[in-house]
Amino acid sequence: MPSLTPEFVRDCRSCGRELIPGALACEHCHQLVFSQELEKLSNEAKSLEAQGKLLEAREYWLRGLPLLPKNSKQAEWIEERAKALNLAAANQRPPSEGKWEKRLGPLGVLGVILLKGKTLLFALFKLKFLLSFASFIAIYWALYGAVFGIGFAVMILIHEMGHYVDVKRRGLPAEVPVFLPGFGAYVKWNALNVPLAVRAEVALAGPFAGWLASVACLGYWLYTGNAVWGALAYTGAWLNVLNLIPVWMLDGGHAAEALSKSERGTLLAASLGIWFLSGELAFVFVAAGFGWRLFTKDLPDRPSRSTTFYYVAVLALLAAVMYLAPHRGRP
Repeated sequence: MPSLTPEFVRDCRSCGRELIPGALACEHCHQLVFSQELEKLSNEAKSLEAQGKLLEAREYWLRGLPLLPKNSKQAEWIEERAKALNLAAANQRPPSEGKWEKRLGPLGVLGVILLKGKTLLFALFKLKFLLSFASFIAIYWALYGAVFGIGFAVMILIHEMGHYVDVKRRGLPAEVPVFLPGFGAYVKWNALNVPLAVRAEVALAGPFAGWLASVACLGYWLYTGNAVWGALAYTGAWLNVLNLIPVWMLDGGHAAEALSKSERGTLLAASLGIWFLSGELAFVFVAAGFGWRLFTKDLPDRPSRSTTFYYVAVLALLAAVMYLAPHRGRP
């Protein structure tokens, strides 16, 4: 089994700042120094699990421990995973492909393949994504027509993939989006003791990706003159603004956890300013949310100023799309 020896890293691959010798996480952006190596080990371990090679998979998981800060949630998760694989390997029964093949013929071969388990579970999980996405499209297709229904579903997918990609690039585990027709979609991931500033960036990555999708629709409207694409641009931007209201279960609520009281006040003022310039009522709801968060007792120990700039930038970019879109709401 090949060993993985990480190269010496002098500068953070995420923010570019110089690292303290021997550091396993950047003290500035909290990015894991060896996130790429951890991702490779994770992929190899998952592949071995899918093949039923549990003990070999356990060894690959354990190789990630020296690359993680001590007592971190990531390290604890790996240790628990290693214990679970060790137990599963002890209870693993010898394969009986030949016996089943002889008794059932072609059906026995099919049964053996299905009993491999991990590959089937992976396929079922992909199937869950496809079925939920198809159901999502069907509902909005029936309500608003094919172009708007499919376009709207794809825009929601792009929003969720913004979260997914941002999580994966940090070397953290995440599942593909799952859609809830009539409600939206979500990406399940384990924060694993991730700093609040990083969680805020992951939360804001979704609305930022949603803005990119809205810009694409706006550009296509300019190219074709088809009013449906203008309506999609406005609707997508509007929904992403609402998702930035800093309340529980919305992206804005997660991002606001990394902001101090003064930074929340800045977002309150910025939201009101954008509302005054754009005339879009959605920004009043964002401002009201920050007015409420000024008095909550969930202030962070280490607030993130970069989150404030990111938050304001995304709000402003979404406002620009809403201002330029020729149609507001659904067609």
